[in-house]
Amino acid sequence: MALIVQKYGGTSIAGPERIKKVARRIIETKKRGNRVVIVVSAPGDTTDKLMETAQQITPSPTDREMDMLLATGEQMSIALLAMAIHALGEEAVSLTGGQVGIVTDETFTNAKIRKIDTKKIEKELSKDRIVIVAGFQGITAKRDITTLGRGGSDLTAVALASVLKADQCEVYTDVAGVYTADPRIVSDARKIDRISYDEMLELASLGAQVMVPRSIEVAKKSSVDIHVRSSFNDEEGTVITKEVSKMEGVVVSGVAYDKDLVKVAITDVPDRPGIAAKIFGALGAGKVNVDMIIQSSAAEGVNDISFTVNKGALKKVLDIMEKVKQEIGAKRLVYDDGVAKVSIVGVGMRTHSGVASKMFSALAEENVNIEMISTSEIKISCVIKEKDTEKAVRAIHRKFGLAKAPGKSRR
Repeated sequence: MALIVQKYGGTSIAGPERIKKVARRIIETKKRGNRVVIVVSAPGDTTDKLMETAQQITPSPTDREMDMLLATGEQMSIALLAMAIHALGEEAVSLTGGQVGIVTDETFTNAKIRKIDTKKIEKELSKDRIVIVAGFQGITAKRDITTLGRGGSDLTAVALASVLKADQCEVYTDVAGVYTADPRIVSDARKIDRISYDEMLELASLGAQVMVPRSIEVAKKSSVDIHVRSSFNDEEGTVITKEVSKMEGVVVSGVAYDKDLVKVAITDVPDRPGIAAKIFGALGAGKVNVDMIIQSSAAEGVNDISFTVNKGALKKVLDIMEKVKQEIGAKRLVYDDGVAKVSIVGVGMRTHSGVASKMFSALAEENVNIEMISTSEIKISCVIKEKDTEKAVRAIHRKFGLAKAPGKSRR
């Protein structure tokens, strides 16, 4: 008997009819001779509503109590889904993250999984039951409830698939898989049949919202293949797997964008050793994640340093940098929240030249100005004006020939 882990996102179980449909799909999987472990998110926009309610009570709820509150969304899902399966004549048991032995550290709202005790799950599977686990949550060694941060249910599913040595890990969502670009922007974006962990990790970190980076990191480390599929049809989706040599034949796999970005610049910075360390050391101490960094050439003993951060971190960054500016004797601190980042990703970049110039040409042809550039072995990112995002993504997608082509989809 194969062991299959399936994860269903909030849109897949938003309402009684969708829950019943998911229940039928799960039962069909079991009837094919499989043992089944299910991971679910909170239904619909439940998590957002819970957060809004908390804000109405107090603008500064403690992280511990927020986790206690937000964990109830997934508990609602597991109970309702178990009821739906029972109504269809199958045995199922709903379990919280703590009940199945998902032990985390004590970083409330963004906890890391330390270990998973599989005994409870294995005991329930031995009784021929479908096991339904609340995603997104765990429990500390002191038995406090924690949540795993954005995309935590994906992480729960992949982690369980790893420790249970599952034969398959299927992530069901409201899209049919991973596309060469956001189909909402690029109408002829093509679904990718197979993509490497590294490519998916880059796309996820660059703005693609199908999977979160942490879940891909765990999948890569544990060699867990993830099949991303739609819960609204039976089509094959995208398999996220280890890299194989033929993947290098595809120069660019996809285009991603990120509008949750702000560019910060500190100008007329003294050009002497240790200045950059002081700036980014202060940001690091404030737990601010910095993305792209550019330092201009020194002129008359000073230069400018620019970097990008998420928009949500702007206030903290400005507070930190105002102090640093005074300490180092810089003149101005400015920011621009009207920027975005567009990126291309592909393992084929390692073995093909001229990729960057092709991307830059696509942007130039649309009169899109590049403000910052960042590269790695398999990605190129450019910061541009936010208003140019959609036409930039479409231009790059077109330039690299990523549009749908019958018989030429990536295998």
